[in-house]
Amino acid sequence: MSRAYVFPGQGAQTVGMGKELADAYPAAKAVFDEVDAALGEKLSDLIWNGDADTLTLTQNAQPALMACSLAAVKALEAEGVAIADGAFVAGHSLGEYSALAAAGALAIGDTARLLRLRGQAMQAAVPVGEGAMAAVLGLDLAAVTEVAEAAAQGQVCQAANDNDPAQVVVSGHKDAVARAVDLAKEKGAKRAVLLPVSAPFHCALMQPAADAMAAALADVTIAAPVVPLVANVTAAACSDPKAIRQQLVTQVTGAVRWRESVEYMAAQGVTEIWELGAGKALSGMVRRIARSVACTAIATPQDIQAALGKG
Repeated sequence: MSRAYVFPGQGAQTVGMGKELADAYPAAKAVFDEVDAALGEKLSDLIWNGDADTLTLTQNAQPALMACSLAAVKALEAEGVAIADGAFVAGHSLGEYSALAAAGALAIGDTARLLRLRGQAMQAAVPVGEGAMAAVLGLDLAAVTEVAEAAAQGQVCQAANDNDPAQVVVSGHKDAVARAVDLAKEKGAKRAVLLPVSAPFHCALMQPAADAMAAALADVTIAAPVVPLVANVTAAACSDPKAIRQQLVTQVTGAVRWRESVEYMAAQGVTEIWELGAGKALSGMVRRIARSVACTAIATPQDIQAALGKG
């Protein structure tokens, strides 16, 4: 049985996430304490008791989701399950940082500070109201890429997330994305809907954020991960710290190649994937990409006990 560990991205956040893990496992609670200390604020209080709209702000959601994922990692370690025994780690967008922290490539405190900056930089890159993202259901990547190119008309419109065989997200200028929604429907998309996001992630409009991350990452220690990272921008395994540093910069403006990443892991012999942290979105995508791969989502102590056959 070859297992990979994957880590969710923005949109999975919910108030209260990770609280049961922190209550049940001292090592999980220590993750939240470490993130609080790194940021100089009680992010854990916002995560567990706060306002959903405030938690959803990009600069809060990114480090919060990482904290929840790493709490799950530490809880599993307390039960004798080590990431180092897996085949790969991978994460969706910000989840790539969680994956690297889980695999020992980044310190948790550094990861929290990087994600806080990443969230702020991504939000600041484009004035509110100028960008948009939309999910296109029922068309493959090639078709959606054609739609995006036709919709651009001198503006930015790109395929940003290739999530699974029937879901591709486009990102760019608001008007161009609106045109893409209409074109996708004309091309036979089952649905094409604008997403409730505050900025157009993973497109060329994010270049100021990529520049900010390049500067920040230059000052951070990145070690070789204990298992290879399957990177968003290459959909291939990498363990070289220098390459990982560059991939994290490229990722800000580049597409999240999630479908190809899962296909790659399956082709390398992965037979099960555990999604660590909030939500079950990635598990759903994995099932639509590689039906032969078993999926387990772990967000609570009960999930851990069930996964270990103790539930």
